[in-house]
Amino acid sequence: PPACRDSKLFIKDLHFDEVPVRIYLPREPSASKRRGLIFFHGGCGIFGSIRSYDRICRSIANQSDSVVVSVGYRLSPEHKYPTQTQDCLTATLHFLKAAENYGVDLQRVIICGDSVGGTFATSTCQELVSRRDTPKIRAQVLIYPFLQALNFNLPSYQQNAFIPFLSRERTVHFILKYLQKDSTLKEAILAGSHVPESATLKYRKWINPDLIPETFKLGYKPLLPTSFLPQVYEETKELFKTRISPLLAEDAVVCCLPDTCIITCEHDVLRDDGLLYKKRLEDNKVKVSWHHVKEGFH
Repeated sequence: PPACRDSKLFIKDLHFDEVPVRIYLPREPSASKRRGLIFFHGGCGIFGSIRSYDRICRSIANQSDSVVVSVGYRLSPEHKYPTQTQDCLTATLHFLKAAENYGVDLQRVIICGDSVGGTFATSTCQELVSRRDTPKIRAQVLIYPFLQALNFNLPSYQQNAFIPFLSRERTVHFILKYLQKDSTLKEAILAGSHVPESATLKYRKWINPDLIPETFKLGYKPLLPTSFLPQVYEETKELFKTRISPLLAEDAVVCCLPDTCIITCEHDVLRDDGLLYKKRLEDNKVKVSWHHVKEGFH
């Protein structure tokens, strides 16, 4: 369905290299070029749409006086992973080439997303680090992003295991649905049996409860090591790719990322993903602003 009319915005449904987008352009003339914001919606990669995020994007465009592009990436299971991340990257590259046509300052383009949209925003920024044919992204805004699929027993997962809407169990359930994997793998992944010891040792400098501030560890109990199941690892190796777990990107990539805003919520299983990524960025001299919503939910 077409977007609702807005007295302050021109709203158009377009395609950027075959990827559906909805663009929000402030009607008020501007003396200078505006900032541009590319928005990736949440929904675990399997639901959500341009339409369901229309009010949010209109609000962002109006309140920030920015040109907003909402990306309607294709959803799983109709479109297999990694179609979703590829669509986000494709739409971003198209907009970076065409931004000036919409009155956007190429030096002020921001990528933003919530939940898995935050995952896509993170991985898109990481993909752009190595490109020399596009302008640099000015900033990334990550709203309670999902950033790693190795440890589902961090303090935030234990504390919020049964919190609606995104419980610990449902998180892994949605990941398996997104990747079109057998749901019977869920218990093994929750226990960490998909992670070989070599990966545990390699990534514990980045994914480790010891890196979480003590104020967020109330009631946390370290789990005993579980048996590694090679067959589960073979079935779920995608979980170790930076498209799914951008927290695993090498320092050479992380140090080149743009200024970052991270938003976390207290009652959210993904809270500690944001805290761990915040530390990684700061350790790599990336400027971070962090906003924590006390009493907030995913």
